[in-house]
Amino acid sequence: MNKNPCTPTFDPEKFNLDQLCSQMTDYLQQQTALQLEMLQAGMESGQAALAYNEGLANYLKAFAEPQQIAVESFFRLQQEKAKLLPSYEDFRDHAELLKFNLELAGKGLQSTLTSMADFHWRKLTEAWVAMVKTIINGDQSGEELFKFIRQQATLLDKVVHQYPQAIKAIKEEYGFHFDREGYRKAAETDRFFLYQVLPSDPKVKVREDGKPVLLIPPYVLGENILCFLPGERKSYAHAYANQGVPTYIRVVKDIRTTPAVQDMNGEDDVRDTRYFCEKLRERHGRPATLNGYCQGGFFATLAVLSGELDGLVDTLITCVAPLDGTRSRDLARFMANIPANFTDLGYAVQPLPNGKPVVSGKVMSWVYKLKSIESEAPLVVFYRDLAMFDQLLEKGREASKTACAINYWLLYDQVDMPVEVTKLSFASYNTPVDKEGTLPIKLFGRRLNFKRLEEKGINFLICYAAADDLVDRDAAVAACDYVKAEVTEFPKGHAAIATSWSHPESACALHTVFGNNYRGPVRYHLDIEAGQRQAEPAAIEVKTPAAKSKASGQTAAKTGSKAAKAGGRKAAAAPAKTKARTKKEASDKKTAPQAAAVKKEAAPAKAAPAAVKSPVGEKKTASETAKTASSKTAAAGGTTTPATAKTAAGSQQAPKPAGSGQAAGGKTPAGGKK
Repeated sequence: MNKNPCTPTFDPEKFNLDQLCSQMTDYLQQQTALQLEMLQAGMESGQAALAYNEGLANYLKAFAEPQQIAVESFFRLQQEKAKLLPSYEDFRDHAELLKFNLELAGKGLQSTLTSMADFHWRKLTEAWVAMVKTIINGDQSGEELFKFIRQQATLLDKVVHQYPQAIKAIKEEYGFHFDREGYRKAAETDRFFLYQVLPSDPKVKVREDGKPVLLIPPYVLGENILCFLPGERKSYAHAYANQGVPTYIRVVKDIRTTPAVQDMNGEDDVRDTRYFCEKLRERHGRPATLNGYCQGGFFATLAVLSGELDGLVDTLITCVAPLDGTRSRDLARFMANIPANFTDLGYAVQPLPNGKPVVSGKVMSWVYKLKSIESEAPLVVFYRDLAMFDQLLEKGREASKTACAINYWLLYDQVDMPVEVTKLSFASYNTPVDKEGTLPIKLFGRRLNFKRLEEKGINFLICYAAADDLVDRDAAVAACDYVKAEVTEFPKGHAAIATSWSHPESACALHTVFGNNYRGPVRYHLDIEAGQRQAEPAAIEVKTPAAKSKASGQTAAKTGSKAAKAGGRKAAAAPAKTKARTKKEASDKKTAPQAAAVKKEAAPAKAAPAAVKSPVGEKKTASETAKTASSKTAAAGGTTTPATAKTAAGSQQAPKPAGSGQAAGGKTPAGGKK
């Protein structure tokens, strides 16, 4: 007979009171723990909601602060322009401006909604999975759901509270700290300081007779980008200094406390640069390399084109510099949509407490955010940071120092600019270079033309970033339409040359040859110096034989050679012959820096692509001089050159100059001092 399943299974004889008490105690403990977990989850949910709202407010505030300055400047300038009765043109212009603002707002809203939908849909999916696991879990502990809630609370706390603190804390490691060891003040004007950057590698010594480099940082975003994280070996300035190069940087004084900076114009900028270059020539006995980054590259080019640096600078290097701002397609399209009457620079001007007008660095940076509103809208940035930290939490990692330093640079390194100096950049972005190569700018009453670089024999290297959304390639290489220049392409974006690639072991280290036979700016500088050192004995022998009796370490320019007096480099930059050349290359005109960068024993090097132009400034008439130099140095057992740079692990070996016999510790040509 089958047993009825509804029959109770309770057997009074087997009933155990102790067992029942134990079961009830366990049940109460489980319920208490569950209630506590639920209470904790509720508190964490509340904290997450508060952090979320705080994050929204903080990101919106950061975007609105420069907007408020721009609005104040707008109404101030409009009051000055206002007439008794508004005209039809005024109504039309304001209507067009309103339309432009609505279009920007629409783009920003669309990208914001897309970012929100992507993030929250992913989180809803994760929450649903956690709930399902909780329901089917036999112990009914709710662990999966509580774990999900804790993760979201932790995520928002990191983005809203911990990340901003980490960004501020990176200040101790980020950028230049001229009050610490490793820097030396070399000169000063009313507007600028000149600091020497010493090697951070204790094994490296500065070559006092080496070719100096003067770094020109951008005005708006300051000099610290060129010394990004020196403790992490990510520093553009130290990439030079750690090769023994005499490295200097020009630093503008605080505009808010320095009247001379407030009133500065383009001529003042050039005069101070000339004064610093004179100091470098006096100390090191060689013309300098002028190396400008971003906006600094534009002003370095203006200084060379002005003629004020003739005989003091023989090499120009620009990195992601807008040499013709009108060729920046995205920014040009953005500016074209603004009604013409509202493109006045005055809309970015604000008065200082003393009444002096300056151009707000925050507003200038804000304009670039508006240009890329789809990716730079405040809530888009907020959700991008949430997604970044969500991935980091999954991997059990914290935000990198690089991410913190980049954000510190963008948030706290914005500097106000003098009005007259800003007008030069403003002109470049509104008026293109003409078909003859003349810039829409005059300095000292002179027209500035790119062709002057070739006329004066200036070695010219242009570096640009392949994924740069701030300075397009066309804007960076604009001078190539008028003069010869060597062009180097770096991967990644606008700041990568000064951050990722400044590390000596990176794939595109600045002191190496990488990619499609590209030379980094440090490699280019070292090769220029090596070529000049090889040519020095020949210049002394051929041009001024009596110079051998002079003090060691002097250059041909100091002995009174006609080429040096004329500002040219016919003797000093004479190309050296190399064996590692193809037949086709042997028939072409060689350049001193390229020839010096090839080993004697090296296999034939791959020819550079046609898009990479050779540096200018080496003349055919100097070839016989180089032959004389080669024969004499060979008879003497070979000249010595500066030490070639160490290459990154696994990266391409940087070639040594032809005829290289020793490292930097050896003797210098013509009996010069180290």
